[in-house]
Amino acid sequence: MPAFCTAKRSRSLRRSRFLAGTAALAAASTARVTAEALPPARIELGDEVFLRRAWRDLDGRTIGLIANQSGVTSRLESIVDASIRHGGIRVKAIYSPEHGFRGDRNAGASVGSYVDPETHLPVYSLYGASRHPSAAMLEGVDVLAFDIQDVGSRAYTYVSTMAYAMQSAKQYDKEFWVFDRPNPIGGAIEGPVLEPAFESFIGLYPIPMRHGMTVGELATLFNDHFGIGARLRVIRMNGWQRSMIWPDTGLQWVQTSPNIPDWLTTFAYVGTGLLDSAGINNGSGFTKPFLLAGAPGIEGTKLASHLNSRDLPGVWFRPAAWAPMVGFWKDKELTGVELMIFDPRRFVAVRTAVEILVAVRDLFPRAIDIASVSQMDRDWGTDSIRQSLLADRNPGQILDQWSDNVARFDSLRRRYLLY
Repeated sequence: MPAFCTAKRSRSLRRSRFLAGTAALAAASTARVTAEALPPARIELGDEVFLRRAWRDLDGRTIGLIANQSGVTSRLESIVDASIRHGGIRVKAIYSPEHGFRGDRNAGASVGSYVDPETHLPVYSLYGASRHPSAAMLEGVDVLAFDIQDVGSRAYTYVSTMAYAMQSAKQYDKEFWVFDRPNPIGGAIEGPVLEPAFESFIGLYPIPMRHGMTVGELATLFNDHFGIGARLRVIRMNGWQRSMIWPDTGLQWVQTSPNIPDWLTTFAYVGTGLLDSAGINNGSGFTKPFLLAGAPGIEGTKLASHLNSRDLPGVWFRPAAWAPMVGFWKDKELTGVELMIFDPRRFVAVRTAVEILVAVRDLFPRAIDIASVSQMDRDWGTDSIRQSLLADRNPGQILDQWSDNVARFDSLRRRYLLY
């Protein structure tokens, strides 16, 4: 065979191999960018029931959606986007709570109103100049609907935003719908019950710190027992049970606010979220929010040893050191303990917070600030915790003084449970 034929055949073979390799590489690239399907959820959310069936009851009326990044279906589609894509639902406006519609604002940061660049809908802030939807904000809206994931703590402001919006719906004669969502920490109750003297935006009504209710159930309680009186409708979930915690639902967790990055944090938050007003950093501003407890001068080994000797259910403590990256404690070297929550079903959050406060008071009294009326009373919804710490009461005595009010609330809430 002539040399030029051999060379031509060799070039052709190399070209074929190159094209085959390129095709294989393209196929591999395509495989890499094709996402694996989400596993199916074990429950149907209230917003999915709305999109599938209940939307017909609007009868062409317009809807305003109180939502943020956590208001998604089990397929992780925003309720706003899903409603617009639906075609039969007329969305008039969006209303955003603390942290903003996209969830990108820090705790306590004022949120302004604007036009959403993706949907071109007005976004009215309910955490800025006003926390109640005004007549102007509700103009042209027939039904105001709430679809935000709660975390099960009285102190989380989304529930207060819902209550204020219900009050405005009553005032301006709008219907109010709640697309119900799971309580991620289940149905357990822990005190204290809020005392009216300490009512604030982080606690509007006398309910326990850990209430064990869904947002839809809270809405019925607020509307009936606490007298809001709005034209309320709760779009119930299908398949949810009070014994469930978040992993049982099969849902994916969407960060509800900057310091609640995953579902396990919700269990810690309802307890350790109460520590910072006593001068103890709870991990806020660091990579493990609400899973730490400490301050300058605390010996982590000593505190961990004491807390572990208390045999608290579902949690173990290990010595830890950290320096928050933002906030009041920014760049300060802190020492204390990390909470290793190994059994969230048994973990008792508020009791754990009380145990930490008592331990720091007894072992490191200079690290805790409980001498004066402060943010602590507002955060806990009572001055009884601060007074008890000053009186050298032990954890059992502190918890016992709340038990009667918790029992009364448990009896009350049974009238409003939907599941």
